[in-house]
Amino acid sequence: MNGEETEENGAAAVDCEKTTVPQEQEQEQEQEQEQEQEREQEQEHESQPGPSLEQEPAPAHTPVLRRLFRSRTARAVTAAGLVGALLGAGAVAWRTDTLPLLGPAPCWDSLGDSTMSDLFGDRRTEVEEQSLQANPRDREPSYGQCRITSYKDDNPRRQVTLRVHQLDGLRGTDAHKWPQEFLAAGMVSLGDGLPGMTSSSRAWLALPQSCTGRDEFTGPTVVDIGMGQAGLDTGSEYDREDRAALTRAVVEATNGVIREFGCSGTYRIPRTLPALVDRQDTKANAFCGVKGLTVPAAYRKALEQTRVSDDGGPARVCESGDSYSPVVRMITVTDPALTEIFSGVTRKAGLPLKGSKGFGRLDGSRGVYRASCQTGPVIFMVEQLDQPTDEGVDLTRELLPGYVAAEAERIGCGPEKVTLPNA
Repeated sequence: MNGEETEENGAAAVDCEKTTVPQEQEQEQEQEQEQEQEREQEQEHESQPGPSLEQEPAPAHTPVLRRLFRSRTARAVTAAGLVGALLGAGAVAWRTDTLPLLGPAPCWDSLGDSTMSDLFGDRRTEVEEQSLQANPRDREPSYGQCRITSYKDDNPRRQVTLRVHQLDGLRGTDAHKWPQEFLAAGMVSLGDGLPGMTSSSRAWLALPQSCTGRDEFTGPTVVDIGMGQAGLDTGSEYDREDRAALTRAVVEATNGVIREFGCSGTYRIPRTLPALVDRQDTKANAFCGVKGLTVPAAYRKALEQTRVSDDGGPARVCESGDSYSPVVRMITVTDPALTEIFSGVTRKAGLPLKGSKGFGRLDGSRGVYRASCQTGPVIFMVEQLDQPTDEGVDLTRELLPGYVAAEAERIGCGPEKVTLPNA
């Protein structure tokens, strides 16, 4: 029996023991009978086990604060009020997500104290969390998101957003913007068999297909996390620390989502990560680290620096340009599930690309080619992001055939020859 119920029953017992004023004999007998009935009811009630706080409805006289703590939403609101009260009293302020007895951790009960501390230090944080469920009307492949903002005084200092969604390939909605952020040259593979990538500003990890399933022309269901501007990294020690914090956060959040989906199993935090990806001087005869791929002589000055992500992960990404911004991006996607996000763009818009083992499309400044290799489908993509010199330069046409041929040879998928459509 809980303490509050003991106190209430004890008060009733005291009331029953109060001395009465002498009355007429019949009234005294009636009162004695009523008191005896009350004592029997109390003894019967005390012999019963206390009500379960989770299973039984709260009685009308249950204290308001106790009822509030049963609600996850109310706990967060109450936490903010308690923090304000503590600050007003001069007490040490706790983060709203680490107050005692306030329920689950942020983002689907996943992010631990050490991860929150690595991301936000000891600043006050506010968490906006959506429950994970598909859109009940049109079943869009988005399940929800969680946003955490830290504050110094009343000023926001850092914000992290986690999303849970299935990557779309049928309509092509995730074939453009998502790769720009989450398949960038600054990202490296998570390693240790984890299907994902990470950097100092972005990270993503795919949920097991045994948990989520996957239809044709759809990519994996992923948890991705973003902090600040994508690709804004300097190679400093701060970047290394932020990358480690984002990596831990995306793995912990993914494990939380796996639990929320009713599946078993967990991912482990990677033991080590590859080195930060630095910009290097471009090698004219091994462009993007691919032997046999040459840089057109007219554009060597514009493509003077190159940055290449590590090998062995879901995708290998190369970006080349000057010190400030890339002019061209080239991607090789070897993860079979991830290649499906390009399904629509290889079949619909643009001019057809023909090849010895595959097909694709050339659409404006981007060419996407899908080849059938021994390991499954592989995507080769070349995208011009800026004009290197004069207007009208088409680097995609210049680079795509050579890139596909050299990359296919490098990964053991060659020989591969792509024929460009007439301009």
